[in-house]
Amino acid sequence: MKFRMLALGGFALMLTASTPLRADDRATAVTPSLVGTWTLSAADDLRADGTRVPAYGTGPKGILFLGADGRYSVQIYRATRPRFASGDKRRGTADEYRDATIGVSAHFGRYAVDPVAKTITFRIECASFPNWDGAEQKRPYTVDGDELSWRVPATPDGTIPISVWRRAR
Repeated sequence: MKFRMLALGGFALMLTASTPLRADDRATAVTPSLVGTWTLSAADDLRADGTRVPAYGTGPKGILFLGADGRYSVQIYRATRPRFASGDKRRGTADEYRDATIGVSAHFGRYAVDPVAKTITFRIECASFPNWDGAEQKRPYTVDGDELSWRVPATPDGTIPISVWRRAR
């Protein structure tokens, strides 16, 4: 009985191995996995006039986690953020709250990758920008070695945020 099961299992494995890949399977097979931890290399804005400028100042900090379970977390921070004079986040000034809000972009939820269309779809559960809570955003991405880059949907003024990540080692 064991021999028959092993023989059937081996035969099934040979059939699977010799079956040609469909186009979708080939794309998945050659697309590098995005699963893992990534650190931020750049967070830029591509303006409507074609200029590209740092969105979070020089040397922004950030981390991206893409789990094998389909969960993700993105955090981007301006490298230099003013501290609250009071030392208490509940007692900031209007300017301190504005700077703190503009100096960070974070969200988490579930994600899906379409390697054929080269898109990553974020199903945002919660975000530092409350208008994104519950939203779904599809972003075109590119991978070049250990670098992952994507474009965020354009803002109302036509600016396209671009995030560039490097695989953490």
